[in-house]
Amino acid sequence: MSKPSFRARPLEASKPMPIFMSEELPDLPEYSAINRAVPQMPSGMKKEEECEHHLQRAIVTGLIIPTPEVIQIGDMAAYNRLYAPNFKVPKQLIHMQPFTMEQDIPD
Repeated sequence: MSKPSFRARPLEASKPMPIFMSEELPDLPEYSAINRAVPQMPSGMKKEEECEHHLQRAIVTGLIIPTPEVIQIGDMAAYNRLYAPNFKVPKQLIHMQPFTMEQDIPD
């Protein structure tokens, strides 16, 4: 049996292609078992870190980063209490000096 591979040439839109329903293909389970996925890329972590229980649990369960629920404020008085209508951008914002490599080098 030859090695399964991806299609060597692109499909031609001008040629008709047959469409089969899953019931019409008796050997479908055999072909669906063939893994044609792209090889898994390295995660960039050490092997010991990849085996950590909390990381594996998060990957397997598909945990997502929690985000707050967005609600619509129908009451304009409540909106104006939260967001003052006379808000002005301050003249000076908080500034930080960017870190430079010279600061990291010990004497």
